[in-house]
Amino acid sequence: MSKKAIVIGAGFAGIAAATTLKNLGFEVKVIEKNEMAGGRARVWKKDGFTFDMGPSWYWMPDVFEKYFERFGTKVSDFYELERLNPSYHVIFENQETWKIPSNLSEFKALLEQYETGAGEQLDKFLAQAGYKYKVGINDLVYKPSRSVLEFADSRLLTSMLKMDVFQSMHTHIRRFFKHPKIIQLMEFPVLFLGALPKNTPALYSLMNYADIQLGTWYPKGGMHKIIEGMVTLAEKKGVKFYYNQAVCEVKIDENKKITDVITNKESFEADVVVNGSDYHHFETDILPKKYQSYSEKYWDKRTLAPSCLIYYIGLNKRLTNVPHHSLYFDTPFIEHSEEIYERPQWPSAPLFYVSVPSQTDKSVAPEGCENMFFLIPVATDLKDDLAMREKYFDMIIERYEKHIGQKIKENIILRRDYSHTDFQNDYNSFKGNAYGLANTLLQTAILKPSLKSKKIKNLYYTGQLTVPGPGVPPSLISGQVVAEEVAKDFLYR
Repeated sequence: MSKKAIVIGAGFAGIAAATTLKNLGFEVKVIEKNEMAGGRARVWKKDGFTFDMGPSWYWMPDVFEKYFERFGTKVSDFYELERLNPSYHVIFENQETWKIPSNLSEFKALLEQYETGAGEQLDKFLAQAGYKYKVGINDLVYKPSRSVLEFADSRLLTSMLKMDVFQSMHTHIRRFFKHPKIIQLMEFPVLFLGALPKNTPALYSLMNYADIQLGTWYPKGGMHKIIEGMVTLAEKKGVKFYYNQAVCEVKIDENKKITDVITNKESFEADVVVNGSDYHHFETDILPKKYQSYSEKYWDKRTLAPSCLIYYIGLNKRLTNVPHHSLYFDTPFIEHSEEIYERPQWPSAPLFYVSVPSQTDKSVAPEGCENMFFLIPVATDLKDDLAMREKYFDMIIERYEKHIGQKIKENIILRRDYSHTDFQNDYNSFKGNAYGLANTLLQTAILKPSLKSKKIKNLYYTGQLTVPGPGVPPSLISGQVVAEEVAKDFLYR
């Protein structure tokens, strides 16, 4: 008889874990608190508009391809991809706009306009970043990080020395470039990793490689199409999903094993449990204290990636000459970053990001309308109220209208705000974080919360608070890695 695996949470990591476990021979049931799969990648539909509620950047296409190929399918079996060109716009002070081309030669030419020799330096920078991507994505992130011995391989150790693990992104980027705007552009991908560039290992220049070399893509219909494809594949394999079921407690026997997972509706027998919901919440709110691997003091000392203040907007008109993705760096980058990571507070003059997917995909908005959302990265654990949301809405809308030369506030026919309290209510998110644990040196690999419980023999964890870290591709990898570890412990012994 197949062993029964219960997966808690139907986000990227949970679905990936469930499908991999099923493929390895387990009987798998997925319990999801919300009314649909996706976790932070849920979809919101209203009045003809379709909004991706979470991730909107499709980077590292090879990770998705590798995932679907694992199960004998292809990405194209589930959704259609389009590479964006320009990849995105960056707006600096004085409304100066850089349109980031998808073509590498054109991108090098853009940098050369601002710094002589920057094109050649970019080649050198990307050569190193490409090496880090190859080793990091193909080797390091697939390590379960349960023991330091996993890294005791001479080839891997040699590779790690080449990957600038002990040098900061701040220092690394300045070895290649001098112009402040180029530096800011190169530092942008680590903004959501949860630390200032000076505290982020230069290993993460692999993100620049993903951005510049591999490109920015869009799945037609929206990012939730990935989730739909993953659920379709999982169900085809035989995984069963149970929605609107919040886990309330677990039964633990005298052998320190979970025997039952109890929700607000029913009880599920389990031989093994993989928790893909918030790690901190499950540990501190569901498990009895004696079975918790980490103390509250431990959690409070963790460095978290940011939370977000998001505005989902529907307009009753179309906009002209606006891109799919825009990054507004028209206020001081360092000040806002420090107000996230070093002096946690609501930002004085926030950077923000705008996505207008209906510029690429008319299916996500009614005819003649525009679908867009605004996102401000902010510190975790802040007091979030309506007055604060309104203040920042007015602030960034005014800046956006000024830049595009078009009015939008008077044309809003649909609006939904989303921030700390929503992340906490919908996902039991620790301190209202949006992205998980920061990828600092002291929170990398074996220094992250373990994917295996230290106190319960059949409990495992997956997702953005454990290895390999925050982001959609890492979460996809996390689910596969934990499933392999479960199989080693329960099937292959």
